[in-house]
Amino acid sequence: MTKQLIAFAATAALIGAVVLGNYVTDRFGLIPVGFGLTATAGIYLAGASFVLRDTLQDAAGKRVTLVIIAVAAGLSFLVADPSIALASAAAFLLAELADLAIYTPLRRRGYIRAAIASNVVGAFVDTVVFLTIAGFSIQGAIAGQMVGKLVATAAAVVLVVLARAARRKVVA
Repeated sequence: MTKQLIAFAATAALIGAVVLGNYVTDRFGLIPVGFGLTATAGIYLAGASFVLRDTLQDAAGKRVTLVIIAVAAGLSFLVADPSIALASAAAFLLAELADLAIYTPLRRRGYIRAAIASNVVGAFVDTVVFLTIAGFSIQGAIAGQMVGKLVATAAAVVLVVLARAARRKVVA
């Protein structure tokens, strides 16, 4: 798969994840995520969006990634309450800055380390900012948000690693 095709796929998936995540959060609010925890309905999409963002950054660069995040944030205003869309945009921007600060220097040492470390920090920043601006209880949802985002991140990282291994096998 070429870098352009990866960038296109990551762009479409990232925009879809952000917009759909905001839509379902607006529509359904908090949902149970297991272990007696609750999180916003778009939690798994938000978690996947971190890995999609890293994939897009690898394929297209930081500037393109920031533009796509802005596009996704803008489209969110069409499908979700302005407080949800604004909270998402602010949270994603601040989480992206935290992610870039960690992912970019660690990426030279390997994808898995960089993706997991940056996504843990990004997930925490995203969670606190989003819940605060959107008006959800931080104490009531932070644990569920982190569990949901980290489960989605782990699943997405595994998929990326498997896809890269399959691609190397086809090329070899």
